[in-house]
Amino acid sequence: MSRPIRRELLTWEDVDELMDVLLGQLREAGTFDALLMITRGGIIPGGMICEALDIRDVLTASVRFPSVIGTQPLAAWPEFLQFPADEIMQGRRILIVDDVWGSGRTSTAVRGRVEAAGGKPATCVIHFNPYRSLFEKAQPNYYAAITDAWIVYPWEVDRNIDRIPSRPAGFN
Repeated sequence: MSRPIRRELLTWEDVDELMDVLLGQLREAGTFDALLMITRGGIIPGGMICEALDIRDVLTASVRFPSVIGTQPLAAWPEFLQFPADEIMQGRRILIVDDVWGSGRTSTAVRGRVEAAGGKPATCVIHFNPYRSLFEKAQPNYYAAITDAWIVYPWEVDRNIDRIPSRPAGFN
C-alpha cells in the first residue's frame, strides 16, 4: 500500500520568497528573448517573472495529455492545443515557465517542441519534485525549491465564489 501524498498549502508570502530565489537564478543566467508560459500553472509565475525581468515577448503553450492510454497512462503523446509558430522561436532564447515539475511530461514536451522549432529553451518552475519525475537525466534548468509534496498555490485555493453575497452586508 502506498503512503498518502503530503499536501502543502502556500501563502502569497511563501510564493514571494520562492520567486526571489528563482529571480536570482534567472538574473544570473542572462537575458531571454521570450517567455513561454505553460497554461494554466505557468500563467501566474510567468507573469511575475516577465514583469520582474522586463521580458516583453510573452507567449503561451497549452498542452493536454490523454488521461488513459491502455495500461500506460503516463506514456501518452501530448496534444498541443495552443503553441507559438516555429518562426517566433527560431534562434531565440526561450524561458519556459510552469508552476511545478511533477512527472516532467509537460515541460519536456514543450522544451522538445521549442528545440524542434530551432529555439534555445530553458525550463523554469517554482517547485521540482524529483521523486515523481519520469525522467532520470532531465530536470528543470531553474527551480526555487525541491519538494515531495502536492503543492497548492494561493491562486488554486477554493475561494467559494458561490457563497459571496451579491451585496455586502449593510450596503443599500
